[in-house]
Amino acid sequence: MNLHLSIGPVVSLIAGVLILAIPRLLNYIVAIYLIVIGLIGIFGASGLSLH
Repeated sequence: MNLHLSIGPVVSLIAGVLILAIPRLLNYIVAIYLIVIGLIGIFGASGLSLH
C-alpha cells in the first residue's frame, strides 16, 4: 500500500484542529502559515512533499 501525502493539506488539518482547540493561536498559526508558504514560493517545494 502506497501513501502519498503533500505538506499543504496536512498543515491545514493540524492548523484547523489547533485553532478549534485554542482559538488564541489563530494569529500565530496564520503568521507561520504565511511565512512557510512564502519560503516555499521562494525556494521551491522540490523537497517538501512526502512520497
